[in-house]
Amino acid sequence: MTFQAETAEALFKRAKAKGATGGDILAIEGDSFETQVRFGTVEKISNARGKALGLRLFFGNRCAVTSTSDFSPDSLDRLLEDTCTLAKFAASDEFAVGVAPINECSAQLPDLSLYDPSVEALPMERRIELAKEVEQAALCADPRITNSEGGEFSSSKSHILYVSSSGFVGRYPSSIASLSAVPVASEDGKMQRDYWYSTQRFFELLESPASIGKKAAHRALRRMGARRVPTQKVPVVFDPEVAGSLLGHLAGALSGYAIYKGISFLAGRLGQKIASSGVTVFDDGTLPRALGSRPFDAEGLPTRKLAVVEDGILKSYLLDRYSGRKLGRASTGHAARGIEDLPTVSPSNLYLAAGPEAPEQLLKSIRRGLYVTELIGFGVNLVTGDYSRGAVGFWIEGGELAFPVEEITIAGTLQGMFEGIEVVGNDLSLNRRIASPTIKISEMMVAGG
Repeated sequence: MTFQAETAEALFKRAKAKGATGGDILAIEGDSFETQVRFGTVEKISNARGKALGLRLFFGNRCAVTSTSDFSPDSLDRLLEDTCTLAKFAASDEFAVGVAPINECSAQLPDLSLYDPSVEALPMERRIELAKEVEQAALCADPRITNSEGGEFSSSKSHILYVSSSGFVGRYPSSIASLSAVPVASEDGKMQRDYWYSTQRFFELLESPASIGKKAAHRALRRMGARRVPTQKVPVVFDPEVAGSLLGHLAGALSGYAIYKGISFLAGRLGQKIASSGVTVFDDGTLPRALGSRPFDAEGLPTRKLAVVEDGILKSYLLDRYSGRKLGRASTGHAARGIEDLPTVSPSNLYLAAGPEAPEQLLKSIRRGLYVTELIGFGVNLVTGDYSRGAVGFWIEGGELAFPVEEITIAGTLQGMFEGIEVVGNDLSLNRRIASPTIKISEMMVAGG
């Protein structure tokens, strides 16, 4: 890393001479690669390298953030002057009281295995070949796979450094690799598309190109012959991909910023039952090799495993120091920050704990219902909890998937959906930042033809 903690500390010393009461610096350096092929021909390829840092300074209850990608002494001098000037003109905020004291910061930085050097070492030719292989695996899976939106391989590495004027210095490397395919199936003049992908911090953990391509093809083929169903209220099953989106809405509603502004349907619900008794949700930033893990948050506080919902009871909001102070609570270690931004709140690895039942057994309990594999649109209101989204999936008859469905809408409220979770499957996979097993919701309105 070209930007050093000693440089940050020298900037803080000069800022304090200008009247600053504290500050912090977030610096990120790294590179990214992406290639997309279609029918074996490279259609897009990029290899970018970048660096940037953000400086936040406090002047009492006033603060400002500025950023630069130029780490030269002259650029840092200008950055310091600009930040001091902006902070002095910023509005005073009684809750903006500076950076975290050193005794609150991470005393030891755990090695969470977030960086794989083999990702960086992959030759460019091999990266392109992986994209070709995953697309070819999809195209060869079945004669009805007649088109392709491409195969793609992407990777990135970065080095993160956070330094605060209280004396905290934290750094860690990070890597990510991803492989995906999007095939198109056709039969009797009709077409369907679908996808599959694998994303991991370690290259060796990626699903093989053959496996990803075959799954993508299977997902496209199983949608052939999709039709609408009459409007009715039925049980609805969310597969793990779409069930994770419900947890994403939960995270948004539990953000300290949404809570203190009163724009969340969960405001004032701490300690109350918000979901069925079988629902337990954790957020854990300490999982080795996980996509959302990090040894400290964007304010230098330690990450940890947090019970967000326990047996249906709301146990905790997601807070950084600012939103915590607004609510009279301590940070939960969920501060996140872009280079140019003030800290906000974000989950790390948020997941619904697995239940006892296999997805196949879960389906057998349903006489008639809907199995959802894809959601469309953004009809979710976190203020009221109202929920209405387009859906794609399969109709369930007699405990089995009977036929594919499309052009339907599912509607309800997030409150009702969480309270209506009857069964949680045992198929949890922690290969995503927000993860869930299969879930069964007792009843939702399905609007079709």
